[in-house]
Amino acid sequence: MTDSAEVIAKSQPPEDIDSTSFFITVSSEEKPSLDKCYKFVSHPSCGAISTFLGTTRDSFNGKAVSRLSYEGYVPMAVKELDKLCREAKTKYNVHRIAVQHVLGDCPVGEVSVIIAASSPHRSDALQCVTFMIDELKAKVPIWKLEVYEGEEDCVWKENVEWHGGKITRVMYKET
Repeated sequence: MTDSAEVIAKSQPPEDIDSTSFFITVSSEEKPSLDKCYKFVSHPSCGAISTFLGTTRDSFNGKAVSRLSYEGYVPMAVKELDKLCREAKTKYNVHRIAVQHVLGDCPVGEVSVIIAASSPHRSDALQCVTFMIDELKAKVPIWKLEVYEGEEDCVWKENVEWHGGKITRVMYKET
């Protein structure tokens, strides 16, 4: 696991994208905060703020889950999230985007990821948040270990991928 990193889009943006319009955190030291994300994306010109919170559920395929554990390569994760934010800004009329993802253990009921976007109207904010979570799962180097009750059994899970229009999930059993 890599140390935490927090960035407000440090790379050089295209001229038409304001580099201060992104808030990205991938951290083992700071839990995702809906309040922090809301405050960052909130703006008087925006009539919509959409959010997504990903939480650890208590079961998967009939097995009791005790926690998820995330690992990631922080510098690359932040770079990929920055790219996704920039792509989202070109696709949707959004003012600001916030993304926070936890690394390390995430017990049942706890938040592992928050995405927030603000826009003048709801459609762009909703579409942006959907785009961001789908692309985050497909492209960002953050890996998930699902740990079951008793901790004897755990599985590294590959994020949901689209293949030929069908969702498939690949799982690797920890030995």
